[in-house]
Amino acid sequence: MAELAFRTATELAASLRSGELSSAELTEYYIERIERLDGDVNAVVVRDFDRARDAAVRADEARARDESLGPLHGVPMTIKEAYDIEGLPTTWGDPRFRDNQATSDAESVRRFKAAGAHFLGKTNVPLHLADFQSYNDIYGTTNNPWDLTRGPGGSSGGSAASLAAGFAALEAGSDIGGSIRNPAHYCGIYGHKPTWGIVPSQGHALPGDITSPDIAVVGPMARSAEDLALALDIVAGADPMHAAGWRLELPRPRDMKLADLRIAVWADDPRAPVSTEVAARAEEVGRTLAGLGATVSFDARPDVDLDHSLETYHALLTAVMAAEITDEVKARRRIEAADLEPSDRGLRADSIRFSGIEHGTWLKMNNRRTRIRQQWRAFFESWDVLICPVTATPAIKHDHSRLRGRLLEVNGEQQQYFRQIFWAGQIGVASLPSTVFPTGPSAGGLPIGLQAVGAEFNDYTTIEFTRLLAKEIGGFVPPPGFG
Repeated sequence: MAELAFRTATELAASLRSGELSSAELTEYYIERIERLDGDVNAVVVRDFDRARDAAVRADEARARDESLGPLHGVPMTIKEAYDIEGLPTTWGDPRFRDNQATSDAESVRRFKAAGAHFLGKTNVPLHLADFQSYNDIYGTTNNPWDLTRGPGGSSGGSAASLAAGFAALEAGSDIGGSIRNPAHYCGIYGHKPTWGIVPSQGHALPGDITSPDIAVVGPMARSAEDLALALDIVAGADPMHAAGWRLELPRPRDMKLADLRIAVWADDPRAPVSTEVAARAEEVGRTLAGLGATVSFDARPDVDLDHSLETYHALLTAVMAAEITDEVKARRRIEAADLEPSDRGLRADSIRFSGIEHGTWLKMNNRRTRIRQQWRAFFESWDVLICPVTATPAIKHDHSRLRGRLLEVNGEQQQYFRQIFWAGQIGVASLPSTVFPTGPSAGGLPIGLQAVGAEFNDYTTIEFTRLLAKEIGGFVPPPGFG
């Protein structure tokens, strides 16, 4: 039965429709796996098994009446702890919110439920979702199923670990600085950072916040590109505040062939060097695509001042991080902002303040950002997909030292821990969609993922690209000990 754990949500939904499985059987199967295998991983930190069992029974009863609950009828999921589920805690790993219980569902949760899914529980995060690792004083440390001495990434680290270990069929994370993309890379799964604004983030917030934050997005994580597309179909669309007059019509790639695509490969950059193995993997994927007939360039770059772009990203990110609900949280965010500021990036003190940025400065930065978006739009008039790294290395060893003092070894040299946010930030500040896809193991047996980046609103193009590419280079592979 182990292979059942790693079927895609699409496959499981088909098995449930055909009667091969009942939802009750599938739900009990995943519960048993979590109880047996999650002790060492610590991914599913909030468990809601009784309500999941009840929902599975209702799904089976509806099936018996020939009623369809939607494309995920009877499929169990887990979801990142930062999403509200009525009756469950939402803490973002902060002990001050240990007793906070959601009184309603996040919009994404509501949409997944409306599509027929139900939830086994919630998965671990770092404190305030502000790390490339996933540990906190409430739920402890989540380990990478590929190597328990390493982290699964962050901030959607529990989400990625849950999928990689076969604890659920589908997940949803969030991303402002790589928080979907980094864990997908570290754990060998698929993750999609949507174009900003196309998936409502309502209910993904600390208590009191209701406005969608700048840069940040929520989006799906899965074990296949097909599941990413299915999940995006479900969660993308108007925010409830806009539903009366706002419609989303994303372009759909039709009959896409790899041979017809124009691919740019950005394998490394001196501003944020990546390991030779990660860079070589990006180049290898590019050569594979060229061999299949695609037009591939290893030199094409957007006409963007990358230092200027990174400065803009950090300024806007600092503003988001400062906009919290209490002075205590703001004080902590000032510390985190200091940790995020790389001294070698030349960020101007008059633009970035640890307490945030003044509104006039924000408007200037937003204007800069709009120019950057225009420059990326011009780039994607010539190129369909950009392939680039997610972070500097495969999954890193646990390091719970103070953020500001952390270092990361890349090619035998030490660099600042958060310098690697370059690869997420350049894409995030421009609101671009990015699909992370697995490319196979490193020499040390750890997954290496890459970003497939596209033009704004071309989310289905990057997802479909990774689906087609998986036929050539392979896709998700279960970690040893969990298959």
